[in-house]
Amino acid sequence: MKILYFYPENPLLFTQGNNARANKLLEYFKSRNIEVDFVGEETKEFTIEDSKKLVKNGLVKRAFLLLLFRRSKNQLKYFFFKSLPRVINRELKDFDRVKPKQSIQFKKIISENNYDYIIISYGYWHKLIDKIDKKNAKLIIDTHDFLTSQFQNNKKFNLGRYFETEIKILNKFDEIFVISIDEKFTLSQFIKKPIHIIAHGLPAKNIIKNKEIDVIYVASDNEHNVAAAKWFFEKVYPLLTKNIKITVVGKITKYINDYENVTKIGFINDLDDAYATSKIAICPMLSGTGLKIKVAEALSFGLPIVCNERGIDGLLNKTKNGCLVTNNEIEFANNITKLLENSDYYSEISNEAKTFFNETLNSDVVYKNLDAIFKTEQ
Repeated sequence: MKILYFYPENPLLFTQGNNARANKLLEYFKSRNIEVDFVGEETKEFTIEDSKKLVKNGLVKRAFLLLLFRRSKNQLKYFFFKSLPRVINRELKDFDRVKPKQSIQFKKIISENNYDYIIISYGYWHKLIDKIDKKNAKLIIDTHDFLTSQFQNNKKFNLGRYFETEIKILNKFDEIFVISIDEKFTLSQFIKKPIHIIAHGLPAKNIIKNKEIDVIYVASDNEHNVAAAKWFFEKVYPLLTKNIKITVVGKITKYINDYENVTKIGFINDLDDAYATSKIAICPMLSGTGLKIKVAEALSFGLPIVCNERGIDGLLNKTKNGCLVTNNEIEFANNITKLLENSDYYSEISNEAKTFFNETLNSDVVYKNLDAIFKTEQ
């Protein structure tokens, strides 16, 4: 079996959850001896040397990078070949990240090879498959998230037009990967093609260490996390006793002031030690859709999680999943306190986290789902 897998970012750079998820998918292909040609986009964060590492690590057979072409200096040419067709076809600029020369590069790769599957990550890149000779390949779109939800704060946002465009994009493909049951339920009302839930599969972690950290908060620095951190430290933190030790990990630390008993650690590649030495994880998300990778990671360690409603987006079960959910700052603080002070209650929620993880997010479960799709066996 041979797969062409397009993912624009660097799957070796774990600065965000989607990269980690892409890496896990490549690891699955490797475990099943599936030959993969990888296509990304050359950027400062994803260089030729990075692509060579993918090959050296055995994750892919070959790696190609689409060049990041800037807008043509010939404004008249750009207008007639890019801007005008978009206007005529009533296309949304927000949903199109493909440069004309990148399409040419991509078509060349496909024309010179035969693939069983062509997987495109993110709907933004749907034009890569326009006018290609796919031969006998199945076209799969790995959505990663709702496109429409990403633009709801735009001044010119029109829900109907954006969602209609997203559905048209997804219908160009033979099969669709989504990350959560919520997305599958919504899209299945409008799309009659196979929709598969492909969660971020992780191995269960049974690392036994002293729990020196009371609360761990792991986050990147996107706008959703910045707003979440602001809410937590302005609304919840003042309600907690100051003997509670909080550790914040990730690029979000740039936006957090100094507080008593709050330790700030920048980005780290391996979070195992941080999770293993923590008692509770928090995910104070006020916005954003899709499965939160950091929630899945914390559950893999059996950590109880205190979060807002957005924190459980994408989880198959909304209760009995190891997460204590509230949008109220007083209840949020009380949930943290109760977990730390009541050992029986802590054990109950921790056991729920372990059971839920092993039934839904464990790598073995995710791999079985992928085996059914690609008709492979270990």
